Amino acid sequence: MRQFDQELKDLRDGILVMAGVAEEMIDLTIQALEERSSAKADQVQGLDRRLDEWELKLDRLCIDLLALRSPAAGDLRLIASSLKIVPELERIGDHCCNIARRVPSVHPPILGGNDLEQLGTQTRNMVRRAVDAFVGHDAALAQAVIQSDDSVDALYGKIYRDLLRLMLADPLCIERASHLILVIKNWERIADQATNIAEEVLFILEGRSAKHPYLRDPSVD
Repeated sequence: MRQFDQELKDLRDGILVMAGVAEEMIDLTIQALEERSSAKADQVQGLDRRLDEWELKLDRLCIDLLALRSPAAGDLRLIASSLKIVPELERIGDHCCNIARRVPSVHPPILGGNDLEQLGTQTRNMVRRAVDAFVGHDAALAQAVIQSDDSVDALYGKIYRDLLRLMLADPLCIERASHLILVIKNWERIADQATNIAEEVLFILEGRSAKHPYLRDPSVD
């Protein structure tokens, strides 16, 4: 195997390691919320350092590849998009930490139903499918991830409105509801990160940008 091919493989493998850590953090965050587990919340915080270390390592690898190998065509798109995917994965870890820090502050629960759990699950699935699209070179799956962001946004909006109504009805709920608003906002941001990763997958595979569709088609809001 040529040295350049090995370096590209190292880049892909490193992204998969980061994605695995990010998914583990998401799963632990969901469990920490459901089980009211401070121990699992602490585990989330502990994993964040690994993501930070990998971000620095892969940033250096991408810069070296651009500077020393003069990549072209698909290889150039892979490296350029990796410079965007890597920080998205690191931010997913940051958002998980933000949620985990609030685990002690959102109990006892004030929301009925399972909307909060559904938000976490839908967000986790978006991240998983975005990574699967990267691994499987699957443009259709990447496009499906982008489209599914609307569902997460809608659920986020519903929970947000429910929390506002609770705060208006019972001032004793305000503190917990405020923490929950921060929790759901971080879930919503993780879904945005999954969308951004899926957009980069489309760019790698097809050489087209899926960002800001309204700039390409004025009829799209």
